[in-house]
Amino acid sequence: MSELLVRAGGLYTTVQDTGRFGYYHMGMPPSGAMDVYSAVVANMLVGNPDGAGVLEGTYVGPTLEFTDDRVVAVTGADVPVTVNDEPVEPWTAIRVGSGDVLSFAMIRAGCRAYVAVSGGIDVPVYLGSRSTYTLTGIGGHQGRKLVDDETLPLGSGDGSARPGAVVPEELRPELAGPAELRTVIGLCSYRLTEDALASFLGTDWKVTKDADRVGYRLRGGKLDFTDREQPFGAGSDPANVVDLGYPVGSIQVPGGDEPIVLLNDAVTGGGYATIGTVISVDRDRIAQTKTGDAVRFTSVDLDTALAARRDRRERIERVRREITR
Repeated sequence: MSELLVRAGGLYTTVQDTGRFGYYHMGMPPSGAMDVYSAVVANMLVGNPDGAGVLEGTYVGPTLEFTDDRVVAVTGADVPVTVNDEPVEPWTAIRVGSGDVLSFAMIRAGCRAYVAVSGGIDVPVYLGSRSTYTLTGIGGHQGRKLVDDETLPLGSGDGSARPGAVVPEELRPELAGPAELRTVIGLCSYRLTEDALASFLGTDWKVTKDADRVGYRLRGGKLDFTDREQPFGAGSDPANVVDLGYPVGSIQVPGGDEPIVLLNDAVTGGGYATIGTVISVDRDRIAQTKTGDAVRFTSVDLDTALAARRDRRERIERVRREITR
């Protein structure tokens, strides 16, 4: 079996794919790549199926040594990448050989970089996915982040990789400026006053240090709740409700300040009011924000959310055509 040598694990690097679906009703979140677009495109560049295992590196990427001939691609965050200390281009299929070492510097923009290797990161499949869910220690590589001086199994490539293939600039994500997060308002937005909801949508929120695969805590304003007698079974916080399900991307506001956007590894339900849900496409964008970055929410309807999802699919197919022609 071919292996990938992990010389340095980076700050927080895990094996992910497009997610673990079908178990949400049992309390199992999907996990998977936080920035789905970047992960899928990385796999395309190296000739893998869209859902093959990739590495997701946060802030500081891993240092990897190859043991045989492969094609590798790095997508996602804007980060300097080298092979054998020589700069290489991101969003590009790069041929590597035995003994070659891929390294990262600090990110310049964004938050998460994705590394795809031809053949895929071939860790065992658990409940239909190779994705890591560290809170329970399942999936990925031993259910945890990577550490220094270990190995990862690689699958066998099918020879469809095209070294030198490049994703055009116009098909790469825009990482500059405040992140615009389109949001379907509800389920419990009625708990906010009209002024509070307007303030929520009109505020530039800052990402706090509490921002990871479970959720992003934001700071920037105070939101007031309508007066009511708490129903039986709800807690005393005005943000409490009788328990309900949390869609991935849903937004809580415990205490009326510091909204929390729940993401891929979050709990699936609980007792806080959710005032909106970030649409699936824009979860890619929040995944590329880091502590201190600004985000703002824009109210959209379900039709707009579905249209955005169709647009992303079409964008992915455009990339496929560009790199295979």
